[in-house]
Amino acid sequence: MDINELTQEIIGAAIEVHRRLGPGLLESAYRVCLAYELKKRGFAVEQERAIPIVYDEVKLECGFRADLVVNGQVVVELKAKSAIHPVDKAQTLSHLRMMGLRFGLLMNFHEEKLVDGLHRIVNGY
Repeated sequence: MDINELTQEIIGAAIEVHRRLGPGLLESAYRVCLAYELKKRGFAVEQERAIPIVYDEVKLECGFRADLVVNGQVVVELKAKSAIHPVDKAQTLSHLRMMGLRFGLLMNFHEEKLVDGLHRIVNGY
């Protein structure tokens, strides 16, 4: 499965979760349900994967946590807030850089229609 097919499958699963739950819940609820939906569809999913930050000789074992990592290829960052801000996109891009991955999806489940809160983030575009 190529990366476009993979991201389409992730988006489809997220739309299903949003369709069934609707907006207004906590981010953690969407994370757990989306992870379940993706696993049900046969994908490998890591939740809240700890990512170390290395700066010269300094190493933070858990500099941040990626909400979801799907098939070891796509970082999925979830939000449940009134609007996505530029800092959210920057955060997702930073996560991709620190993990050495190329593709990410930023999703805001607080939107009436999930597609309005969906952003593809590409490292090195």
